[in-house]
Amino acid sequence: MANDHWSEGTILVLGGTGKTGRRVIEGLKKEGRAVRLGSRKAQPAFDWERPEGWAAALDGVAAVYVAYQPDLALPGAVAAVSRFFAEAKMAGVGKIVLLSGRGEPEAQEAEQALQATHLDWTILRCSWFFQNFSENFFLDAIQAGEVVLPDTPAPEPFVDADDIAEIAVAALADARHSRQLYEITGPEALTFQQAIATIAEAAGRRIDYVPVSQQAYRTGLAEQGLPPEVVELVTYLFATVLDGRNEQVADGVERALGRPPRDFADYVARTAATGIWGADHA
Repeated sequence: MANDHWSEGTILVLGGTGKTGRRVIEGLKKEGRAVRLGSRKAQPAFDWERPEGWAAALDGVAAVYVAYQPDLALPGAVAAVSRFFAEAKMAGVGKIVLLSGRGEPEAQEAEQALQATHLDWTILRCSWFFQNFSENFFLDAIQAGEVVLPDTPAPEPFVDADDIAEIAVAALADARHSRQLYEITGPEALTFQQAIATIAEAAGRRIDYVPVSQQAYRTGLAEQGLPPEVVELVTYLFATVLDGRNEQVADGVERALGRPPRDFADYVARTAATGIWGADHA
């Protein structure tokens, strides 16, 4: 039987060391909530590839924040989260907040699997994060002064992971977010060329944006030694999610928090002040 007091009990945060999960944990702790880290290094450990350990991680948990790593588009991800949702329901979990990806068919399958459980749910369907430029993914290339990306002309309304985490924390505390699907973007759509130019200006240095074909990009990733499944995932996301389908700005932040989403230029100014984009970090 589902836990009817999910807004008061222990919250399991899966992907708790990732961009959003880490922020969700910080926000929940500030609210005085009981939090359990869901990761392979936690005790009890949580590993998507070891479902035999899920019961221990779920024991006594009232609500869960689910961020599947590295992405719901990875083969097998939808089956894994669907199995987890079922096990969470059997364990008495009452609420699940799912981090989903905007424009990803697989992510929408995961959303449907969650909705089919009849648990209390909130879905955060997000654009690409600002923090991809500063916490991983594009960071090394920015520090090196040359960002090579597929020639994708479609702009993307990048969103701040702090906004996502704030909505997640609210959804784990307040029933008014129950059964709400929030499509979460920033306030404007930018091309990667525009984003890199904004970062270069704020960092006070030259950072070249080099567009290449999808095949050349795929070859470059493989030559860097990335695992084949990661190469396939990244090239798939560029070809699918960034084909223009997500260009329109959405109102998820406004609906959930009653304020506009954080601005990319403000994020860039704050981040540049830390020195993380300086050449000396390369």
